[in-house]
Amino acid sequence: MEIKEDTYGTTPDGKKVKIYTLTNKNGIVAQVTEYGAILSSVKTPDKAGKSGELTHGYDTLEGWLTNTSYFGATVGRFGNRIKDGKFSLDGKDYKLATNNDPGGIPCALHGGLKGFDKVVWTGKVIEGKGVEFSYLSKDGEEGYPGNLTVNVTYTLNDNDELKWVAKATTDAPTVLNIVQHTYWNLSGDHTTSINDHVLMLNADGYLPTDAGLIPTGKIDPVAGTPMDFTTPTAIGKRVDEKFEALKLGGGYDHAWVLKKGEGVRLAARVKDPKSGRVLEISTDKPAIQFYGGNFLDGKAKGKDGIAYAYRTAFALETEGFPDAPNKPSFPSAVLRPGENYSHTMVFKFSAE
Repeated sequence: MEIKEDTYGTTPDGKKVKIYTLTNKNGIVAQVTEYGAILSSVKTPDKAGKSGELTHGYDTLEGWLTNTSYFGATVGRFGNRIKDGKFSLDGKDYKLATNNDPGGIPCALHGGLKGFDKVVWTGKVIEGKGVEFSYLSKDGEEGYPGNLTVNVTYTLNDNDELKWVAKATTDAPTVLNIVQHTYWNLSGDHTTSINDHVLMLNADGYLPTDAGLIPTGKIDPVAGTPMDFTTPTAIGKRVDEKFEALKLGGGYDHAWVLKKGEGVRLAARVKDPKSGRVLEISTDKPAIQFYGGNFLDGKAKGKDGIAYAYRTAFALETEGFPDAPNKPSFPSAVLRPGENYSHTMVFKFSAE
């Protein structure tokens, strides 16, 4: 596999940023950058062999500096939402920035005002495989306790699998949920809706939320509801049905609870019927957030000057449960000294 390293630009505070291009023998090209450990581009062939861009994002570092939608980002310390920006750990209360307010209800979202997506990581080529990014999140950063040492790797192989792995250790108890947040449109035409994409989620349950999109603590079955993607279904087929979860989220923006299994296993499969492109996502985490681009509004101009409109991309984010620090019944998000955090996510590309 070919790996190319280039200078991408300089941040306003003078930090130089590199970008890396990974290319396999089948014509799959992925780009990753030290800014935000972002997956900035993925190009794959369609069923006719024509290559196309699959991700929302920007052409330049200057564009990525304006990224408020978390396009392509490695998100942390805690991906997804924490209620009221508050949690308690070992009897001590912690307060985070409240940087999101769905339904007018404030919460902490995706790591805060300057999360992992807005810092410069240190990149290193892994010969023949991919790129490793490292970052030290210092004690108190964005309100989180502990000095956290984080490594994120992107590797590409000739089986057309792009693997993202996040690992971390801490010197004090903390909470953690590092998430990969790429937006996809498999058609290659980012002016078009993704409502015709056909989605399968390997999940029998989902997490209902309140009006602030915070999980209630329950796990509801998907059967008999518009949340059921156990059988491949067009994303837009039921998105406008009168169903409480869809009303609160403005469409799909929820965590699905994956069927139990050991290790890395299939979580989702998406196919674009026009191009024939297929994306399969596997993970070792217990949940996947499916977001249907409900808040894209055409204001962000991205690659090739395209204004990213309503529902022109989807995100599938494997993760721990949202608001887990405040929900004792959810799988724990606590990381303690001597423990190793690890999260693996595999994107497999094909066309049929």
